[in-house]
Amino acid sequence: GSGKTTTLYAALQQLDAAQLNIMTVEDPIEYELAGIGQTQVNAKIDLSFARALRALLRQDPDVIMIGEIRDFETAQIAIQASLTGHLVLATLHTNDAPSAVTRLTDMGVEPFLLSSSLLGVLAQRLVRRLCPDCRRPDGEGRWHPVGCEHCSRTGYRGRTGIYELLVADDNIRALVHNRASEAEIAAAAMANGMQPMRADGQRLVEAGITSLEEVLSATRD
Repeated sequence: GSGKTTTLYAALQQLDAAQLNIMTVEDPIEYELAGIGQTQVNAKIDLSFARALRALLRQDPDVIMIGEIRDFETAQIAIQASLTGHLVLATLHTNDAPSAVTRLTDMGVEPFLLSSSLLGVLAQRLVRRLCPDCRRPDGEGRWHPVGCEHCSRTGYRGRTGIYELLVADDNIRALVHNRASEAEIAAAAMANGMQPMRADGQRLVEAGITSLEEVLSATRD
């Protein structure tokens, strides 16, 4: 419920579907995209993510989107596909960007394979936007929800994302290869410019887009 699939679809729409063979495996298909081959897994006919991926790879795709990596078999096929020249986009359930590495290795993916194939990890959460008609600043310049007829007395209207982007540079790859801890990977990523989600949320707080309470709730440790 944090908008991962929507972000993946947005990424796919930045690619040229007329020039690239883009295929997806999803459960379920949430949006229909023109020019993109979409497959829905079906447990009734034993069409799992892994089985659907194997079928797609025989159709020479350039880009593969996997709705969710849930098990070792799916992760292994995704890694092998990326190592053989395919761009693979996928979602994964983790608390933050660095822990995606631990999640994949815990599934059974070999660190040396992961270090060779990982390009980056984007973690995200959704926070409610303050209602622009009734939000109110305090003496410190922070905005707070109030409630009016436009937002059903909640003080919030709509949602937006806060993000944390880990880019796999040579240093990160070496740490992944050597089975470094999440803390070491996070420290290296922040030294490389990664902003934690809470820091990204602070940017929205300062702009009056959301409240501090909302950011703290979405990024609780």
